Amino acid sequence: MKPQNDRPHTRFHGRVADSDRPCAHPGCAEPGEFRAPPLEGAGAHDGPPRFRWFCLDHVRAFNAGYNYFDGMSADEIHQAQRPLAGWERETRAFSRTRMGDQGPRWADFSDPLDAIGAKYARTAPRAEGRALSGEDRRSLETLGLSLDADRNALRKRYSELVRRYHPDRNGGDRTHEAALRKVITAYQHLRRAPAFA
Repeated sequence: MKPQNDRPHTRFHGRVADSDRPCAHPGCAEPGEFRAPPLEGAGAHDGPPRFRWFCLDHVRAFNAGYNYFDGMSADEIHQAQRPLAGWERETRAFSRTRMGDQGPRWADFSDPLDAIGAKYARTAPRAEGRALSGEDRRSLETLGLSLDADRNALRKRYSELVRRYHPDRNGGDRTHEAALRKVITAYQHLRRAPAFA
């Protein structure tokens, strides 16, 4: 039977048990089981940094006295603490430095939410160079038009569908009113959409 360990994941707690390293604090004979950042200037060599190793009491003392901002000017501290620190760079998906690919750009989308909803699927520009939004596409689908339809085709199809669904053209039959409302809403959206301007 495997012996029961009261702390089975000691490494998770920061302790590297059974270490033969001595504590880096002068005069301490305890084993150095906890890693601390290297001394200033210790990273000037080739290879990984040489960490300091302390016993539990001395690593606690080190952590209590550690000051991230030590040696920084007031302006440097302000820059490190401001809310947007680190956000000046583009995210990797939108970076222009990826090998052989410009990556998606916000200019490729008419609406950033469409970019997110489409998982960065680029909207293809129309013949006039204007891109369709997701709402434009849904409205075209409602009218039964292709993505390359122009303003003239839009008006023609709208007139055709209004004649088909309007109760005055169907002997007072109101069963198509929901379809008529969808057609009117889709047309009203598209006639004001930048892609059809």
